[in-house]
Amino acid sequence: MIYEPREDSFLLQKQVKKLAKGKVLEIGTGSGIQAVTASENKAVTEVLAVDIQEEVIDHCLRTITNKKITFQESDLFSTVEGKFDTIIFNPPYLPNDPSVADLTLDGGKEGYEIVEKFLNQVKKYLNKEGIILLLFSSLTKKEKVDELIKKNKLKTKLLSQKHIFFEDLFVYEIK
Repeated sequence: MIYEPREDSFLLQKQVKKLAKGKVLEIGTGSGIQAVTASENKAVTEVLAVDIQEEVIDHCLRTITNKKITFQESDLFSTVEGKFDTIIFNPPYLPNDPSVADLTLDGGKEGYEIVEKFLNQVKKYLNKEGIILLLFSSLTKKEKVDELIKKNKLKTKLLSQKHIFFEDLFVYEIK
C-alpha cells in the first residue's frame, strides 16, 4: 500500500526542503515525496530511497524519473550500505490496531517500536556532521521517543510542531 502524502508528509517536507544536504537516505519512502523534495535541493548530491514494500518501490520506479534518486527495497537499513549526510524518516507511528493491516501506519504494539529500531541502528549510517530528520506523532509517545534519542547518545532539536485532529506532529533534527 502506497502512503499518500498527508499533513505529516507536508510538515516534514518543509524541513527537508530547507535542510537536506549531501548524500541523502530516505527510509520508508512511500510516495517518494521526501526523496523528490531532497533531490531538488542544490546541496543534495544523491538520494537513496528505501521501503520495506516491493509494491512501493515498483510504484516509485514507474512514476518518478530523477537521476539523483535510486530506489531499493529494504527493511529499515537491511540492504543499505555506506554513510549519509541526511537521513529522513517519516515512520509508521500509530500503535498496532489488529483490525487495520497497514504497514504504512503500524508502528508496533505501542507505536514507537519501529522508531526505536531505527534509532538503535541509525548512527552506523550517519556521517559525523550528518543530520536526521524524523517525524513522529504524540500517539507514538513523545517522552518515549525523547528517551530513545537520549539512550542512543543523540542530540535533538524540535524544528516544527503541528496539532491536527487528535494528535500533535513533531519534526526533530537529530545529530
